[in-house]
Amino acid sequence: MQEFYFKITNPVGMHVRPAGMLVKEALKFHCAVQVQLKERTADAKHILSLLNLGAKEGDQIRICTKGEDEAYAALKLHRFLNEYL
Repeated sequence: MQEFYFKITNPVGMHVRPAGMLVKEALKFHCAVQVQLKERTADAKHILSLLNLGAKEGDQIRICTKGEDEAYAALKLHRFLNEYL
């Protein structure tokens, strides 16, 4: 399992567009990808799950990847989040 933390800097938080883009990115990998905000966890491969987190600007989320290509997925997702959130 790989994990990292990311602070959301997008002023509107994780709204539909970046959430959809994150789902598209997560679907590229053969591992489970979870996003955690406080005690709530979402499957990063399902947009409604991500939107239900209600992640806002300033929130720190935890990204966990587990499975076949977890290290590569964590690296790529970290780069993605830096660019879009």
